[in-house]
Amino acid sequence: MTPPQRRRRFPKPGPDQPPTPPQQESQDPPEGPKKNPERLYVITGPDGTERSELDLVTLIVAHADPPPSATPEQAALLRLCTAPLSVAELSAYLSLPFSVVTVLLTELLTAELVTARAPVIRQALADRSLLEAVMHGLQRL
Repeated sequence: MTPPQRRRRFPKPGPDQPPTPPQQESQDPPEGPKKNPERLYVITGPDGTERSELDLVTLIVAHADPPPSATPEQAALLRLCTAPLSVAELSAYLSLPFSVVTVLLTELLTAELVTARAPVIRQALADRSLLEAVMHGLQRL
């Protein structure tokens, strides 16, 4: 009985075969995990509905726990939104593109499981009438 022969990765060419150059490995650095476009389509489904007008800074707040029929991504969104979070933060926490998160949030908004509201923007300067009312109130003390 003969022992098993080990195969070579780069076999030596025989006398009648031309030499083949060995394949070189890629010199590119390994990149992080990439999202497969087909997987993103499966998450969002066919885009037949209109999307809500959501900005990166729109705040999202959940009203209820995830229903049993929710997808894993929708359930994760509902769990994250117990406190107000912006769409940009949700996109970063879930490692999903903004457009995918917008589609998921549109579905949750139509099911009335979340509420979207514009962020509170503070004025650069206080209203003059408010300052005068505070000044007169302090003078009366």
